[in-house]
Amino acid sequence: MKELILVRHAKSEWGTDNLKDIDRPLNARGYADAYRMSKWFKMEKLPPDLIVASYATRTLSTAFIFAREFEYASEKLSITESFYEAKAQKILSFIGKLNKDIERPMLFMHNPGITELVNSLNEDVFMDNVPTCGIVSIQFSIKNWSDINNAKGQLNYFHFPKDFKENA
Repeated sequence: MKELILVRHAKSEWGTDNLKDIDRPLNARGYADAYRMSKWFKMEKLPPDLIVASYATRTLSTAFIFAREFEYASEKLSITESFYEAKAQKILSFIGKLNKDIERPMLFMHNPGITELVNSLNEDVFMDNVPTCGIVSIQFSIKNWSDINNAKGQLNYFHFPKDFKENA
C-alpha cells in the first residue's frame, strides 16, 4: 500500500510587477495557513518519508515550513523544476520514477496540475479546485510507484486551511 500526499503551495503575493511568477513569495495569510496545516498534519498523520517541491519561491517556502515542523532536514528536501506549470501527466511520470521503498511521498506543487492529478488518480470524488495549502492524500494498492500509471487510488483525506479556522 502506498500513500501519495499532495500539497498545493500556500497563498502568495500578487500585483508585484517587478517579480516573475516563479519568484512570488507567500503573503501573510499564506505563512499562517502553512504553519496551521503543517501543525495539523504533524499531530494527525504519519510523517512523509520524502518531500519534493517545485522550485518556485512560494512552493519552496510552503515545503520548508512543513519540513521544519516535521524536523525533516532541509538538505534532504528535493527540489524539482518538473512541477512548475506541469500538467498531470508530467507529474505522474515523475511519481512513477520514485524508489519503491518510498511509502509516503509529500509533493508540493501548483494548480492546475495538482487538481488535474487528483482527478486523474482517484474515482471517489471530482475536485474543481485544490485550494491554496490544500492537502490531498490518495492511497494505492501498489507495491511500486512505477505501477501508478495503471492504478486508481482511493481518496484518504482532503483538508485545506478553512477546515481549521474558527467560524469558517
